[in-house]
Amino acid sequence: MIVLDGVGMTYRADSGTVEALRDIAFTVDRGELVTLVGPSGCGKSTLLRIIAGLRPASAGRTVVDGRPVTRPIAAVGMVFQAPVLLKWRRIVDNVLLPAELAGLNPDDYRARAGELLRLVGLGDFGDKLPRELSGGMQQRAALCRALLLDPPLLLMDEPFGALDAMTRDELNLELLRVWGEGSQRRKTVLFVTHSIAEAVFLADRVVVMTPRPGRVASVVPVRLPRPRTTATRASADFGALTLQIHDVLSRPA
Repeated sequence: MIVLDGVGMTYRADSGTVEALRDIAFTVDRGELVTLVGPSGCGKSTLLRIIAGLRPASAGRTVVDGRPVTRPIAAVGMVFQAPVLLKWRRIVDNVLLPAELAGLNPDDYRARAGELLRLVGLGDFGDKLPRELSGGMQQRAALCRALLLDPPLLLMDEPFGALDAMTRDELNLELLRVWGEGSQRRKTVLFVTHSIAEAVFLADRVVVMTPRPGRVASVVPVRLPRPRTTATRASADFGALTLQIHDVLSRPA
């Protein structure tokens, strides 16, 4: 679904030239959930924007669903670090926003919006304003918005990083359910996080990045059984994987 081949990013800042990414090369298979973990400033968010076509790479090749990325791609849902809900719009109208931006009739998607809100436990909150929901509930609504047009690819940029630990764990399980864990019809997900435990809990594979300029230090397969549960975090295999990734991140650049 995603092919990155020698992708690099260099940009000009007031202080001079900054190399954010260097020679990034890995793939994400269709239906796979891959997490991306690395230190702050290593270019994880930049890489998501390159994949989405929101920012051109300085070097290398980016291919999504068999097509080179040369402009913003339509068949993608993005979830950001903050919910970015329009504060004057009801939750259901926030969820319907992608249909409006795509020039589609929002009324044709109202039933789907309601179905998605019910799926994430917000069925009774569609008429509320964002300020009436907790941070975790707002992030659930943002996930529904990303899923509205049923994109085959989800790019998620630390969507749960600002939440408390209990809400974060709950939304990890929610994401796996929405992703289609245990089903044959899974979306493809590339998920950025600073949390090693979150990266291991969610992923089929964890891509570990170096400090800037961001490079791929290691790709770690996660062979923990699915479906994942809270008990997964207590297993010896889970602990061994988190330690392995921690050791990779601790290596000198």
